[in-house]
Amino acid sequence: MSSTRRTTRHRRPRRVLAIGVPLALAASGVLAYGSVFGLGDEEKAAAAGAPAWATAGADGFASVDALGQNGTYGGRGGRTVTVRTLADLERYATAPEPYVIVVAGTITMAPVGKEIAVASHKTIIGSGTLGHIVGGGFFLGRGVHNVIIRNLTIRDSYQGVWNDKEHDFDAIQMDGAHHVWIDHNDLRHTADGLIDVRKDSTYVTVSWNRMSNANKAFGIGWTPNVVTDITIHHNWIRETEQRNPSTDNAAHAHLYNNLMEDVPGTRITSSYGNYARGKTRMLLENSVFQGMNNPAIRDSGAVLVQRGNVFTGTRGRNENGGGAAFDPKGFYDYRPDAAADVPGRVKSGAGPRSSLGTPAATGGAAVTGGAAVTGGAGTATGAAAAAAPTTLTVAKDGSGRYRTVQAAVNAVPAGNRSRVIISVKPGTYRETVDVPANKPHVTIQGSGASRKDTVIVYGNAAGMRKPDGSGTYGTPGSATVAVRSDDSQVRNLTVSNDFDEAAHQSLKDHQAVALLTTADRIVLDGLIVTGDQDTLELETPAKDKPGRVYVTNSYVIGNVDFIFGRATAVIDRSVITLKKRWNGTSAGYITAPSTPAGRNGILINRCTVDGDVAPSSFHLGRNWHPGGDKTADPQATVRNSKLSAAIKRAPWTDMGGFSWKDDRFAEYLNTGPGAGPKSTARPHLTDARAASHEVADWLGDWTP
Repeated sequence: MSSTRRTTRHRRPRRVLAIGVPLALAASGVLAYGSVFGLGDEEKAAAAGAPAWATAGADGFASVDALGQNGTYGGRGGRTVTVRTLADLERYATAPEPYVIVVAGTITMAPVGKEIAVASHKTIIGSGTLGHIVGGGFFLGRGVHNVIIRNLTIRDSYQGVWNDKEHDFDAIQMDGAHHVWIDHNDLRHTADGLIDVRKDSTYVTVSWNRMSNANKAFGIGWTPNVVTDITIHHNWIRETEQRNPSTDNAAHAHLYNNLMEDVPGTRITSSYGNYARGKTRMLLENSVFQGMNNPAIRDSGAVLVQRGNVFTGTRGRNENGGGAAFDPKGFYDYRPDAAADVPGRVKSGAGPRSSLGTPAATGGAAVTGGAAVTGGAGTATGAAAAAAPTTLTVAKDGSGRYRTVQAAVNAVPAGNRSRVIISVKPGTYRETVDVPANKPHVTIQGSGASRKDTVIVYGNAAGMRKPDGSGTYGTPGSATVAVRSDDSQVRNLTVSNDFDEAAHQSLKDHQAVALLTTADRIVLDGLIVTGDQDTLELETPAKDKPGRVYVTNSYVIGNVDFIFGRATAVIDRSVITLKKRWNGTSAGYITAPSTPAGRNGILINRCTVDGDVAPSSFHLGRNWHPGGDKTADPQATVRNSKLSAAIKRAPWTDMGGFSWKDDRFAEYLNTGPGAGPKSTARPHLTDARAASHEVADWLGDWTP
């Protein structure tokens, strides 16, 4: 095809409800996976239990009527099937008939790198957060069209070579496909690219995805023809080196409301951000770039027009020009979010969801995509109805609305139903912060380029007396920051307890918490949490109530029981740094779970354990039975992590008269000098047991 085209081949899509379902379908009540007429009992049950938004239609360029295809709606109208095995997934994905395929478990590709050749008219969608594709992905060949890949985690085809030229193991690759929607997925740790849109593939929308931990994020091109029309919005691309995305010879590339993040202090450094190559025409608007090298670049023959983007801590080339932009509204309707709202919306909304109808997942999405429909009479909730997050700015110098973090927390109304972002400008805030249980949906977020720029610090300890004379603080009361409300978050800052043990040797209790959580669905992302004893306390509101915490991309520093409590907690892709005691000796314990019976405890997953301490001086953990509670069943699992030589050969030990062997402690596939073979002193999970010790097993129906 020639490099010039007439845009008359496009037809604007019909106006529809927010998720792309025509009004007639909404009114007829066939939104919960379409009609189940003619299905067997198994398929009817699967349809009844499937997410109500599984039959949504796409937004962006994937919604445009062209090439004989009226928008992108996948397998809507076909049978609904639920799959849990590779054989069933491949059977239905490659079939000629339309299907809505619900992935309800972890499916491991065999051989590693296998890419299932998806046929036209398919929706492949995760059931809640259960759908994981491990060690491979999907391929859409020439002519394949009307495909939706949604709400899946596709991961771990990496083969040990960072810039891998040998293994073309993508999460999703398309060669000459059209009308494809890739939405609300978590794509990570692949041998090659996370997404490749190649060889004249067109009418593609990529929205609300998390892409991370890969050398190459997202490539578009591999053709001399200027054909591809693509919309890329509300994606969180972080810790990827190149192709973020790289867009070669795209006729129209519309990128808006994406968050590009290069986290400082990690082994991954970005080469460039959004790249317009060849004869691409790119419109880049209302996106946020944090710490990226060469955030926006173009070839001499490409057009790259920027509007309303925000750059923080970036360096190198940041280019704009080459010609006039195109107007996306000539093809489809959309409403971009303000760039200031992008980090909060994208971090809380991208990736797989237990329900795509939540405000965090749908706020600011385009008119024709993203929300859920409830009820059979066409009642819509989501992009149009969701309240935009409120942002409260804190600055020590008075340039914000509040001078202290606690003052901003106090301003949040009790019972708030939408996200409140407390944006804290760089500086050191010497205060304690307490987010009460009646103020959910609060995000405390540093606005600096690095997690080191914003520091909340205090120095209370358990044995210190309170100023009002009402007794001592106790361990939870010593916390610098306490988060007691559900669905709250702390991001991109340092939380410290700098209690000086050496100066307080006469004090009985030296426990000094930096960060305490006592709620459910808590996200701790991009933090440094530092202290000595009891640094990070992860609890639940009460012994009989759940409390899930997801800690990611963070540094946790301490020496004695410094990750502890009864919460169901995941420490994922983080660094755990061992610290010497106040007197310079090396001895300590990483975890001290007090898990209630029947619940999951602490899962340390894909982390690095390091620190300047003596070899064989630290335990991975010990079993805490608070007050001698015989009903507790402490659990800690450390898996797929790199352990330093500081870890003891017998890494678990007793506490308070209870034997750790009577509780639940195990490892799986750890590496490094501190790892060791299975023994009676060092239990390892079997492969079968490890399959139920994944992040998704810990978090259940919640995806952070």
